[in-house]
Amino acid sequence: MHEDPPSTDATVIVGGGFGGLTAALSLAKSVPRGPITLIEPRDRFLFQPLLYELLSGELQSWEVAPRYNRLLSHHGINWIQERVTTLDFSERRIKTASGQQLNWGAVVVATGARTNDFGIPGVADHALGFQTLEDVNSLRNKLRELRLQRRPDAALVIVGAGPTGVELACKMADLLEGTARLHLIEMGETVLANNAAFNRERAAAALEKRDVTVHLKTAVTAVHPDRVELTNGRQLSHQGLIWTAGSRPNLPPMSPDPMLVGGRLAIGSDLRLIGHDQAFAIGDGSCCAEESWPATAQVAMQQGEAVAKALLATRGGDPPQPFHFQDRGEMLSLGLGDATLTGMGVTLAGPIAFQIRRAAYLTRLPGLSLGIRSASAWLLGH
Repeated sequence: MHEDPPSTDATVIVGGGFGGLTAALSLAKSVPRGPITLIEPRDRFLFQPLLYELLSGELQSWEVAPRYNRLLSHHGINWIQERVTTLDFSERRIKTASGQQLNWGAVVVATGARTNDFGIPGVADHALGFQTLEDVNSLRNKLRELRLQRRPDAALVIVGAGPTGVELACKMADLLEGTARLHLIEMGETVLANNAAFNRERAAAALEKRDVTVHLKTAVTAVHPDRVELTNGRQLSHQGLIWTAGSRPNLPPMSPDPMLVGGRLAIGSDLRLIGHDQAFAIGDGSCCAEESWPATAQVAMQQGEAVAKALLATRGGDPPQPFHFQDRGEMLSLGLGDATLTGMGVTLAGPIAFQIRRAAYLTRLPGLSLGIRSASAWLLGH
């Protein structure tokens, strides 16, 4: 196969989540610009903070999971729907699962994270997740089954009381309408340990109101099809277990091996990989020793915008500026029509917070046209 030398102005972005898609769209607005290629195997971008509303039917799939071809078609971005099998920093070359090879002048690794089962027996085989459209469909079917059966001993278990576990517990409790007991298991001392105190208090109250049984300082040692084993020796029977207890970087094979910190790509404050001036990494798969940024969509989107500016700077021969995260607060869904939010000097909970949260997320949807179309009934403008 004939291979062209690396193009000095070609940018390849690996991963089309919040960070990668935002980087591609931000870079596409720049003038002048070189060729932009986004490599992402999924056919839809998934706005994960709104999966709870998709589960409940409060939002539709086109609002939460628009197709990449619709998001990218008018921006001059080349989308390759494939998985990367080799990312070679020395040769500045990427190889995909089909054998296609691409040369790059600059590369952005934005492949995010995946579920971490911590090697606990049975999790991979018997636990449900909550990261994909398939996960949502599986949970919908499970909820429908439990509502129809109305078994007096029915129970669902959610492992992990971070934002995903807490939001999911509240939403599912409302949808079950008392047809199954919900257990929320957390190895730490409190739910939402890393969240704002106001949101943590509102979440605890929402869980108590919905009669969710919270097991704190409790870890899972094994998962079986119909029961879960806990560190305190207790076993819980269940008709379904959802695992939300952690994530790990989802990195493509790379050569030579890059520097890692805790399994994540080591980057400087300017988002460049340590030792590679034309390679950047953003989102959950990266780590900066100089800064501590939370693994959230908000950070990934801001890094996507920042890395586009950094790419333009390096192309012009200038050093990229350090990335500075602007914390705009946090928002949590707490059941049907209920939410809590803090940030920018505001604390709010209840139906109004729910409306603000939904509209804020929808208007931030990458590619804005779809988001504004959906949010126009809630708030006007961006």
